[in-house]
Amino acid sequence: MSSGLRDALGEDRPVVAITLMVIAMALLPIMDAFAKLLSQDLPVEEVAWWRFLSGLVFILPITLWRYGARTTLRPLQPGLQILRGCLTAVSSLLFFAAIATAPLADSMALIFIAPLVVTAASPFVLGEKVGLHRWAAVCVGFIGALIVIRPGFGNLDPAMLLAAGAGLSHGAFLLVTRRLSRSGPPLATLCVTTLVAVLVLTIFQPLVWVPPQPHHWPLIAGMGLFSVLGHFLLIKAFEVGTATLLAPFGYAEIITATALGLMIFGDFPDRITWAGIFVIVCSGLYITFRERVRGRPASVRPRT
Repeated sequence: MSSGLRDALGEDRPVVAITLMVIAMALLPIMDAFAKLLSQDLPVEEVAWWRFLSGLVFILPITLWRYGARTTLRPLQPGLQILRGCLTAVSSLLFFAAIATAPLADSMALIFIAPLVVTAASPFVLGEKVGLHRWAAVCVGFIGALIVIRPGFGNLDPAMLLAAGAGLSHGAFLLVTRRLSRSGPPLATLCVTTLVAVLVLTIFQPLVWVPPQPHHWPLIAGMGLFSVLGHFLLIKAFEVGTATLLAPFGYAEIITATALGLMIFGDFPDRITWAGIFVIVCSGLYITFRERVRGRPASVRPRT
């Protein structure tokens, strides 16, 4: 952030940070809605590839202008950077496969198990101590996920398993993100992650390629635009506010996803799904509270 903008906003302005976070959470589900529309005509592997490629078209020139080619294209800890890009490619591919047939809000709810995955895995991956309260919250959160998935009730939707897989892989992505938290400018890290995801998903394109039609191009461009805008606002939010302050507002994304699902696709979660969403969100909020008490960074959901 420029010194002038930082002076105007202040180093830790809660209202500004929360506002930026909420706007970002309102924009990112629009990208998902565009992906769901595109998946009606294009393979999900291609949709995911276009999502990252269109984002790269917007973000690469900005990053090169801001930090130069050396910082952007020669990142620190390249192995972890590549792993991060692979994980976000897998997560996006599974999530887009889920929303191709399942409601946006239902699928989004299972993405929110990612912070639970971070908490459960952090003792083994990051060497952090997880107390009884947070272990209990993790268990309750996964019960909420099972409520959404509803295994064994005769109406198990395979798309919900794909969404759960997206949540698990996104949790792994967040673990790697924590390891990379001081490995360079966030915008440069985001650019490298996007570039790696494009390269990974390019492998699938000869097998599934369907030429986009003229009416697809606005949706493809929109995916990239709303992705970059959302991530730009996320980065700025974390520059003026703390992770533990902002983490709870990440759940505002479910509101936008629900509204878009209802307005565009006529989808609305049923009571059982809402019960599962409530349990997942409450467990995530409690984990955030405990991490704030212990002074640890919250397991926020910086999507890529």
